[in-house]
Order: sequence, then C-alpha cells, then structure tokens
Amino acid sequence: MNKKYRIGQIVPSSNVTMETEIPAIFRARETILPERFTFHSSRMRMKKVTKEELEAMDAMSLKCAEELSDAHVDVMGYACLVAIMSMGRGYHCVSEVNLHQETVANDFPTPIVTSAGALINGLKVLGAKKVSIITPYMRPLTDLVVDYIEHQGFEVVDSIALEIPDNLEVAAQNPMNLLAIYKRLDLTGVDVIVASACVQMPSLEAIDLIQKESGIPVTSAAVCTTYEMMKKLGIEAKSTIGGELLNGDY
Repeated sequence: MNKKYRIGQIVPSSNVTMETEIPAIFRARETILPERFTFHSSRMRMKKVTKEELEAMDAMSLKCAEELSDAHVDVMGYACLVAIMSMGRGYHCVSEVNLHQETVANDFPTPIVTSAGALINGLKVLGAKKVSIITPYMRPLTDLVVDYIEHQGFEVVDSIALEIPDNLEVAAQNPMNLLAIYKRLDLTGVDVIVASACVQMPSLEAIDLIQKESGIPVTSAAVCTTYEMMKKLGIEAKSTIGGELLNGDY
C-alpha cells in the first residue's frame, strides 16, 4: 500500500486558489512518486484584503487549527501570506508556535507551515540574495510585504503591486498574464523571481514558462508552501511542476 497523507489548510473564506494549486502540485508528484494525498480545509472569514480584515481573520486561525486537528491531518498550512506579514516583522514564527500549541492541546501534535514562513524559507533554500516580486495587493500592503521580506535578509530589487482589493477578483486573474507582467520588473542581479507573493493570485501555470524564458529561478508563495509541507512530512520535495524549488535538488 502506498502511504497516504492528509494535508490540512487554514484558508481565508474567499480564497479558492490554495485549494487548487497545492493539490495540483501534489497530484503531479503522484505521477512520479508513490505517496498519495487527501486535502482538508477550515476557513476564516475575509472578503477584502485590508489590514483590518486581515487582523480580524488571523484571530480565527486558532479555531481552524483545532478543527483540522480533529481530522488528524499530517501537516497543516496557514494559507494567507499577507495576513501573517501584516501582523508585524517575523510574525510567522509566532503564528507557527501558536497554531502548533492548539494541536498539542487537542492531543494530536501537527507540523505547521505558514505561507509567509514558507516563502522566506524557500528563498533561503534557493540561495537568493536579491529578489523581485509580483503581488495583487494595494501598494501599502505590498510595501509591507517588501519590508517583511527585507527584514528577513533579502534585497527586494523591485515589486509590482496590481492593486486589487477584492479577494475573489484576485483569484480570477489569468496566471498567463504574468508572462507579460514579469517583464515590467527590474531583474538586474536578481536571483529569484516571486511570480506571486500571494497564495490567492494564480501563478502555477506560468511559473515554469517564466523560468524558462527568463533563465532565472521562479517561485511563488504556493510553491514554497507545498515544498515546506513535503519537508515537514519527511518525503522527497519534488514534483513535475513548480519551478526550480521542486525539481528534486533541494
């Protein structure tokens, strides 16, 4: 029997992308490796991507962790990068501890991944020093994300803010548009392109294409989250899609 893992996700109520892109990467992995996966979510209310709504939503994450812990998931992902980053520099470390404690209290200790922490770690794994990023956020939130990433030791050479406040509109973006959008980035000396620093803005279909075209490693918050989940499960972090980070070398 192939081992089967349960993947848990704590998801903003209006997020639909994380529950498509992460399973897609795991399903692609199933075509080359034996492990199998099922996917389970719990939701936090959020419609508009504003600092106020994000803070209110983050407070609901502990209840979601408890609910997913009832299902005995093998790993749990907090699927909102900007909610974590809007809470202050380095907050992903605090969030991961708090969420883990909820699972311990519920008698099923579970590894925790936050998309914010996963992006930071993914950039470190790729050896990035300079990055350029694309976000769907309003410029003030994008600047906050840039500050958070730079506080973690990277230089953000350039950032594009698409300034879309409605979270469902973010999800409706065509990922193939990123093939044109990334060309507006300053890529001088850049080690990694973050095609989507947001787990709601679709990018998976474009990542390998941008990487091939630009000759620069390309990743996203969703790809980094999936990589980190695989690492926490103790399985090979590899898939047939998802750019440099999931090629099996890391």
